[in-house]
Amino acid sequence: MAANSAVAPAAPAGRVTFPWWVTLVAGIAMIFVGLLLLATPVNATAVLVQVLGWYWLIDGILRLVSIFVDRSGWGWKLCMGILGIILGVAVIQHPLWSAILVPTTLVYVVGFLGIAIGILQIIAAFRGAGWGTGVLGICSALLGLILIANPLSGLIALPFVLGFLAIVGGVIAPIIAVGRRAGKPGAA
Repeated sequence: MAANSAVAPAAPAGRVTFPWWVTLVAGIAMIFVGLLLLATPVNATAVLVQVLGWYWLIDGILRLVSIFVDRSGWGWKLCMGILGIILGVAVIQHPLWSAILVPTTLVYVVGFLGIAIGILQIIAAFRGAGWGTGVLGICSALLGLILIANPLSGLIALPFVLGFLAIVGGVIAPIIAVGRRAGKPGAA
């Protein structure tokens, strides 16, 4: 029993843990995807959008099946399942259309979120959060306005930003994995 507890420490209640090597493999995959996005942004974006379409389709089917296993929240599961199936089929059947529409929609979402967060930060600055919060709020709102006014610039930059973030996350994940394998307490 003592050997088992040393190999797999108990997780806090409600927290899912994975073996250390899953984090390592995820990090390597992230580096690979990041390099693809930086090397061939158009092709990599088209492939990732297709993967997203298959994910939505499979997730939608699994959500509908989960209604029969656990009826809690069945209304949300039904709506999300149907929406996932519709979006997944649409993306898979129209690859060229979806390779432009999905990233463009993401640019608009980020733009509107930037404006909303910026406004909230500006309000918080006037309520005493400090001038730094106000400056960040103005920058966030301006970036959101730029993305909405010219979504093509955001669409062109999106693969490069995602590629860079994937590489950074891919470098950090193996470090975390090695720390978890060594059993360091702060590296979980």
